[in-house]
Amino acid sequence: MSTPQQPPTHALQPQAAPNWQAAPGTSYAAYTSPIPVTRTHLGHALTSEWTKIKSVRSTIWTLGVFLLLVIGIGLLVAAQTTDEDFGKVPYTLPAFFGLILGQICLITLGVLVVSSEYGTGMIRTTFTASPQRHRVLAAKLIIFFAVAFVVSAFAIGFIGLVTESMHSGGEGGAWGGTVVKAALYVSLLGVLALAVGSMLRHSAGAITAMLGLVLVPAILPAFLMLSDSMRTIGEKMMDYNAPNALAKIFGISEENGSGGGAQLGLLAGVTAAAIAGAFVLLDRRDV
Repeated sequence: MSTPQQPPTHALQPQAAPNWQAAPGTSYAAYTSPIPVTRTHLGHALTSEWTKIKSVRSTIWTLGVFLLLVIGIGLLVAAQTTDEDFGKVPYTLPAFFGLILGQICLITLGVLVVSSEYGTGMIRTTFTASPQRHRVLAAKLIIFFAVAFVVSAFAIGFIGLVTESMHSGGEGGAWGGTVVKAALYVSLLGVLALAVGSMLRHSAGAITAMLGLVLVPAILPAFLMLSDSMRTIGEKMMDYNAPNALAKIFGISEENGSGGGAQLGLLAGVTAAAIAGAFVLLDRRDV
């Protein structure tokens, strides 16, 4: 009986495939990727988030409704005013009535910017592509704030220009500052909603929480001021709720829209605290 033939000795040696990366200590040629490798930075995250926010239909719908409310209601109010109505208030005042409802659109969009990814599971893909989670959240905050501020400032400024052209014979107060402060206020509300959405990771829960934060301080003071012991709290809550803050910015209670600074500062502080909490929880929790 013949013995089986042994394969040649060289056939048992591992062969290195062309351009494969060699193991340490071997003489095989190292693989060089044809794709250029660059260090990622915040600009890449900003580009990614800008692509997301302009590609989803929720952005178009919410911003479209926001513009419809602010501009549509503003023009209707402006058409009912006369030159004498703008003696001490800015020409942007008609935009105030639209912003009372329009701010809800920015709050909703702020929540959806982050919570929709958790709902669909796409946040896992996002964090896989960009393991630096703080960079992703920072990019979302920057992009959303920029979009919200530009759209808000455009709507308020447009109402101011149209109203001034309709009442050119009046002596309306300076209204440039109201455009910046009112747009900043509603944009910060949206950023606060984004931070709350990042912490809760649930669209319905975050939107409900933000609506409660906006509506409860506007309703509750009427009941608190019925009691002498709670009157001080009710008055403070009345001064700093969202509708009254916007009213002060537009000069309804103060001349030329010079008010609203304290309310804007409080909102900025609350928003900063919420953002800090969102960053902390983002690093401590699993996806």
